[in-house]
Amino acid sequence: MQDIKNKEDIIYLVNTFYDKVKVDNTIGHIFNDIIGDDWSAHLPIMYSFWSSVLFAEAGYKGNPIKTHIDIDKKIKLKEEHFSQWLHLWKATVNKHFEGEVAELAKKRAETMVTLMTMKINDAQDPKHIY
Repeated sequence: MQDIKNKEDIIYLVNTFYDKVKVDNTIGHIFNDIIGDDWSAHLPIMYSFWSSVLFAEAGYKGNPIKTHIDIDKKIKLKEEHFSQWLHLWKATVNKHFEGEVAELAKKRAETMVTLMTMKINDAQDPKHIY
């Protein structure tokens, strides 16, 4: 196996990961309810996001924390959802890649889950203003 080396590898990783997500019993319904059948807008955002996270490439414009807080207002996001997302992400990385960037992809995902969970919990506090 090789490491994640470029944008093509990120595209492959993201596509393979979301193929698993779409049919997952724990989190698939969330993504399918929010995104629907047309993933053509979401996937390029994820390619850009992960390129920025793993290779510091410019181009990602978004606010994932706010996006997930808004999703949580529509569909309650629970710890089990984030755990399953992380499990699928790590399993996908491990199946297709190994190396320094692959390890970074898993560590950054862990950090994101921790931060996302904390920020969503903060936003659920009625005294919290966003």
